[in-house]
Amino acid sequence: MHLYGTQDISKNGHLTIGGVDTVDLAKVYGTPLFVYDIDLIRKRARGFIDTFRKLGVNAEVAYASKAFSCIAIYQLAAEEHLSLDVVSGGELYTAIKSGFPAERIHFHGNNKSVAELELAFDTKIGCIVVDNFYEIELLKQISETKQQPMRILLRVTPGVEAHTHDFITTGQADSKFGFDLNNGQADEAFKKVANHPYLQLLGLHCHIGSQIFETDGFSLAAGKLMKKISDWKEEHQFECTVLNLGGGFGIRYTNEDQPLEPQIYVEEMIKTVLENVQAYKLSMPEIWIEPGRSLVGDAGTSIYTVGSQKEVPNVRQYIAVDGGMSDNIRPALYDAKYEAVIANKANEQRDFTYTVAGKLCESGDKLIVDAALQNAESGDLLAIFCTGAYGYSMASNYNRIPRPAVVFVESGEHQLVIQRESYEDLVQNDLPFTLNKVSVK
Repeated sequence: MHLYGTQDISKNGHLTIGGVDTVDLAKVYGTPLFVYDIDLIRKRARGFIDTFRKLGVNAEVAYASKAFSCIAIYQLAAEEHLSLDVVSGGELYTAIKSGFPAERIHFHGNNKSVAELELAFDTKIGCIVVDNFYEIELLKQISETKQQPMRILLRVTPGVEAHTHDFITTGQADSKFGFDLNNGQADEAFKKVANHPYLQLLGLHCHIGSQIFETDGFSLAAGKLMKKISDWKEEHQFECTVLNLGGGFGIRYTNEDQPLEPQIYVEEMIKTVLENVQAYKLSMPEIWIEPGRSLVGDAGTSIYTVGSQKEVPNVRQYIAVDGGMSDNIRPALYDAKYEAVIANKANEQRDFTYTVAGKLCESGDKLIVDAALQNAESGDLLAIFCTGAYGYSMASNYNRIPRPAVVFVESGEHQLVIQRESYEDLVQNDLPFTLNKVSVK
């Protein structure tokens, strides 16, 4: 059984995280429950930041907060000197409410509304990542009306698409994000913003995929972006000050996944950028990256209570838990794979095979198919590992199920950072039906 971060098994056979017994956490906060290992998040963040510092390269490491967004995680990101990647007005509003430094916030998205962009200007965020020509015109109008400058990056699709162990160099042109680097769109976007009085173009941004375990794709993309920057310098005397190479760094979910340590990704990126700086005789840009899943993914653990069981003879043994696709849609949406343990029997042999079903009224609501577990009984606690990214952030109230509580643990202490929703929360925005009924003759 693979343990993550500060996870351990106590003398009484219970899974502990951050020095805290998960059985005790379930008693205090109930289940389902998301538990975040803060020490591991800090370690991941410092792995990226310290590598840039050690190599003497100016950088910003921006937490891609779509992975998990709340006031507390933004405050932790600020403590660790991270920047912040937001993709909606809601994420931006939450970040501002948390006290996160606005100048370190970068705003992404392919269809930012006027209201969202005005909020970005009003809160004086650090950068907007421009995604399309429509947005360029909106930014021109808003900045001119407010007579307010805004730093921007142009998001481009470099024709490199990476996923897990594979990457390809064609096919990414068909994306809802960014300006195509190869068909002239990026050049046209550059001309529209390069000399604008209020829009300050810093450089380029790309994002080539998710759950990436190799560095080749990042290196190839960086080379393509640096070539375009060289072209713009030669043709327009443009000096690129920022190169944002996005995120997508992989984590371990199961034995099939073999991620690299943060510093390896950083070292290879820097090596490629330096080679291109020398080849094209450019100034060294500041490098920005956007880890999300790799900062919080394996730091999160979901705790459930086991309820009913069902045996399909010679086919499958089901156990059902008190959550499911309402708090983790990834298995149903992506066929995502996870590993788990019976948290109150973690020291026992995993001699049983179960399919872990959720309680949602959907036959596809299965969290793990054929999980190797200890003998599971009603009332046991099931811990599913690596649910820190895209679990709570994609949670819903389907079937009118309240969203779980979220707890941070560190050095033997625990703190509630998101309260469990109540039934009253579910109806707080509902309004009674009051339309006059029309009689039918």
